[in-house]
Amino acid sequence: MADRYLTPVLARGALLSPFKRARPDAPVPPTRLVLPGVRIDLARLAAYERVCGFATGADALPVTYPHVLGFPLAMRIMASRSFPLPLLGLVHTSIEITQRQPLAATETYELGVCVAGLAPHRRGTQAVVATEARIDGEPVWESRSTYLARHRTTEEPTSTPPREPDDAKPLPVRAEWRLGGDVGRRYGAASGDRNPIHLHPLTARLFGFPRAIAHGMWTVARCLAEQGPQDAVRLRADFKAPVLLPGTVTYAADGPAFELRGTDSGRLHLTGDLQSIGRS
Repeated sequence: MADRYLTPVLARGALLSPFKRARPDAPVPPTRLVLPGVRIDLARLAAYERVCGFATGADALPVTYPHVLGFPLAMRIMASRSFPLPLLGLVHTSIEITQRQPLAATETYELGVCVAGLAPHRRGTQAVVATEARIDGEPVWESRSTYLARHRTTEEPTSTPPREPDDAKPLPVRAEWRLGGDVGRRYGAASGDRNPIHLHPLTARLFGFPRAIAHGMWTVARCLAEQGPQDAVRLRADFKAPVLLPGTVTYAADGPAFELRGTDSGRLHLTGDLQSIGRS
């Protein structure tokens, strides 16, 4: 779906947002959207690779790129009247990806997206959005993303796991990145994710952030770019705290584990784990 078609979808979601009251027991829309015959726009792929730090021109897609391909379908569902959470201000809090084989940029894919459920969170309500990519009917890539709608809660949900301490021993530092204030706008242009919390300090402040914040999927993609092309893998990433823009962060990794921390504060922004799996 081109940006000119996605923009009215996002606008509709923004207009509906003030009329929605998030709660974890709300009904989940049964919609599953399917888009067959998806071909990769190589120019947009190259723009994505550049902003995330991947090498351009490789035949294999970055592990995170099918998320970008499925994003317009996810937005159509989350911007709909039946989706119970307000689209404006939604924060991506985690993602799990299973890639069953390397994915070629020249392949044709079928994408499917649905909402797998809602769950309470200590800061509000989160939705689980499932995305799947198939080739000739066979699943080759799948993900489960959680998106948080922040609102007041009356008590700590018993189903929310305890938070990991930020003072856990840091992993060995591999790189330091200085992030410009335009990272959110550049990634938004490449991915289509133009949530206002990522674009400008003024729009971010409307949702309680002091400055614009980096997309969670940009942070995990930037970390994966340091690790090179991947075969069959399983990825888990948790977005612990917003990365304010502009800012400086350190990338650290040890074996399958990786993380992103504030260079000066040591604040933990992202934890991740990338494991090789056997091809299915």
